[in-house]
Amino acid sequence: MAAVMNIGSNGLNQIFDLEIDRINKAARPLPSNRMSLSEAWIVTAASIGLGLLLAWWINLECLAMAAAAAFLTACYSVPPARTKRWGLLAGLTIAIPRGLLLPIAGWSTVKSVQTAEPWLLSLPLGLFVFGASATKDFSDMEGDRAGNCKTLPVRFGVRKTAVIISPFFVLPFFLWAWFAWKGHFSAPPAGLYGLSILFPILGGYTDFRILQRPEELSRGENHISWKLIYLMMLFAYAGLAVLYLLPRQA
Repeated sequence: MAAVMNIGSNGLNQIFDLEIDRINKAARPLPSNRMSLSEAWIVTAASIGLGLLLAWWINLECLAMAAAAAFLTACYSVPPARTKRWGLLAGLTIAIPRGLLLPIAGWSTVKSVQTAEPWLLSLPLGLFVFGASATKDFSDMEGDRAGNCKTLPVRFGVRKTAVIISPFFVLPFFLWAWFAWKGHFSAPPAGLYGLSILFPILGGYTDFRILQRPEELSRGENHISWKLIYLMMLFAYAGLAVLYLLPRQA
């Protein structure tokens, strides 16, 4: 479900960013004319429709998460909302579906989401993605300026933006330890304390790589920090899943 919804989200973004991508990413299928707009719309609509169908097949709570995510990702790319134009709103409309709602949709496959636990568990990931989402804008500054998209790097420059987003790579993960200490989680607290130590270290290393030479992020899509961000998300999902499979000591 998440995979095909992501295809639909990226499809919408590339359809409405076509003129920007002619500057920033000319090798992509649409600006390179390897795919027509009508073909892109078919793939996008089919992906979103299939994702919602799969979510409905899982259960209604998962469908609600998927529908909310689809709406927010549309708000990011599609006028008149097109929150991509404003840095903080852009971060929110990326972080909520990808960082907050995605793990909660996963939770809905085994338990109800109508409790505080899955929301508190996902909150650090949402905050992390809120900061990390700005890194994708570093290499797109030329086209974003031409398209009047006031992303954080366009507004504040590369170095200042790197400083602004750096706390989001470290501080949110301490919330897992706080919520575990307050008794909000049913997973073993010791494991959550461990993740609250490990992930700030990983985030600190990512910060180091970004702040060491922030200008490098504006020279290409595949900066090492972007790869580290994806790896952190994957490890977080896997680590939390493993913790919830372990028995909790009385």
